[in-house]
Amino acid sequence: MSNERGMMEIETHDHEEMSKNVEENVKRVPPWTQQITIRGIIASIIIGIIYSVIVMKLNLTTGLVPNLNVSAALLAFVLLKGWTELVHKAGFIATPFTRQENTVVQTCAVACYSIAVGGGFGSYLLGLNKRTYEQAGVDTEGNVSGSYKEPGIGWMTGFLFVSSFVGLLALVPLRKIMIIDYKLSYPSGTATAVLINGFHTPKSDKMAKKQVHGFMKYFSISFLWGFFQWFYTGGTQCGFSQFPTFGLKAWQNSFYFDFSMTYVGAGMICSHIVNLSLLLGAVLSWGVMWPLIGDLKGKWFPSSLPESSMKSLNGYKVFISIALLLGDGLYNFVKILLFTAKSMINRLKDKGRDTYPETQNRSIDELQRNELFMRERIPIWIALLGYSLFAVVSIIIVPMMFPELKWYYVVVAYILAPSLSFCNAYGAGLTDMNMAYNYGKVALFVLSALAGKDSGVVAGLVGCGLIKSIVSISSDLMHDFKTSHLTLTSPRSMLLSQAIGTAIGCVVAPLTFFLFYKAFDIGNPDGEYKAPYALIYRNMAILGVEGFSALPQHCLQLCYAFFGFAILANLVRDLSPKKIGQWIPLPMAMAVPFLVGAYFAIDMCVGSLVVFLWHRFNSAEASFMIPAVASGLICGDGLWILPSSILALAKLKPPICMAFKSR
Repeated sequence: MSNERGMMEIETHDHEEMSKNVEENVKRVPPWTQQITIRGIIASIIIGIIYSVIVMKLNLTTGLVPNLNVSAALLAFVLLKGWTELVHKAGFIATPFTRQENTVVQTCAVACYSIAVGGGFGSYLLGLNKRTYEQAGVDTEGNVSGSYKEPGIGWMTGFLFVSSFVGLLALVPLRKIMIIDYKLSYPSGTATAVLINGFHTPKSDKMAKKQVHGFMKYFSISFLWGFFQWFYTGGTQCGFSQFPTFGLKAWQNSFYFDFSMTYVGAGMICSHIVNLSLLLGAVLSWGVMWPLIGDLKGKWFPSSLPESSMKSLNGYKVFISIALLLGDGLYNFVKILLFTAKSMINRLKDKGRDTYPETQNRSIDELQRNELFMRERIPIWIALLGYSLFAVVSIIIVPMMFPELKWYYVVVAYILAPSLSFCNAYGAGLTDMNMAYNYGKVALFVLSALAGKDSGVVAGLVGCGLIKSIVSISSDLMHDFKTSHLTLTSPRSMLLSQAIGTAIGCVVAPLTFFLFYKAFDIGNPDGEYKAPYALIYRNMAILGVEGFSALPQHCLQLCYAFFGFAILANLVRDLSPKKIGQWIPLPMAMAVPFLVGAYFAIDMCVGSLVVFLWHRFNSAEASFMIPAVASGLICGDGLWILPSSILALAKLKPPICMAFKSR
């Protein structure tokens, strides 16, 4: 959900454990030029490719992507630790594997696969293709003839290069303010640092070996299970993924367990409330609403229309999902802005107070971390010059790619982007919620309305991508700076590794997308790869152009109801006592199965059930083994996609079709 909001809750430990013996560690920190290594870049490319495939599958099936930073740090440790031990056994001398190198590899790999998450391959870029244009209703007032652009490796790679690097430099001058002065927590960055520091302390060797063993075991099981399932998928709706777990009637309404290890693993990483919200959304939509609205065919919408039409049942699915997403997004957008403004005002009030006692009370560990973090400065002039150069290139190139998006819109976007990036990064530091998609949606609606019916859809989708990319990448970099601060890693090596990872991602992500695009039926509403957010984003742009005239009959009233429900649910969640608020469903999670189906929500809940039972029987083991096991399940199933895609491209079909029918 890169995903739509940062709703993944990662368990963190005490800072005391990772702050012991910092003075000794500072003395052993290698210079920043030695923190980036050839073996580290190779490991980053391998991890980046694997995770790009995984998140691309998630993007093109459900659009829900869990936070995989901790998983990437674990895989980086597995690869480089295994490499150094192999070199030692071969009789060669290897450079010691340090926490700084582990941090750099994790950062580079995450930057690489983040392009696949947030590059728009399952949302705004795919929303430009002809198939999505046709699904949204051909030649309507907003969805005008010719307002599409077919995917291409060349233009997609170019667009990513000109739009992704601007965000790297937007907030670099503010890193000291965010990390040291404001002491923002950045929970995901902190959790990653805790894990990496834990790997590189002598007493954690036994635990690390157990995690590595668990990862490799479940990686192998997941990969072999994917290979085994392939033999039974020789036709449409065949194989274990179509097993009618709860009966054929439930299967017809998408209620079944599809044996996907990716979603079981994702369910183990996501919090219980996320998975239960998904299940609630699935029951409400596919269990209640869609059968009832389907029975009103001929009354609410013409019976002659196909189900895929935006003026029939599919319109209700899409626009009610949009209402939930917008209600939840708007509430959290306003909430984070108010929270940020209040926090900034309080800091300004406290600015004049004597800060000497605060400095005195700081631990020696923290002062040493701060000193190391500030020792290798990134000159402000480099950040300003780089931002200006990348912005100028983007202002020239993007309107050439998309004439519908005028150059002056791009200029305004890059003028506003740093302040928007600061608001988002500050809010993410406080709450761990990356609201970049909501900034992108605001840009989408504004540009769609300004550009008018002839250019509005394309201008809105592309402008959404520009704003979202800058705001998201700058926030991700602050998470990485927080990790570097806690692992004693140089900010220079972090910025360079982020740039290397971004460059690799701009090449890997389009290639990964085309692996899926050529091998599978992307965008088929009845297939596995529905790419739901592509249709959602295009219809948001159409809504910005046409207004409410784009909605089918009685859909507006239902949208009002679900928009209000999203805001009310968030209000109750925030204002009620914690023991009640923690069980209020998340509207953002509820919206996904409305369009996709119920099957993956069941998989995710199976993952939650595994976590619940594991904690009941052995909580101590569960707390440190769950990330390793979940990562193994996700990576094994994800890696199988590579050979299965190659087999599909080679026209080699499975020999058996396992299907079920009524007697």
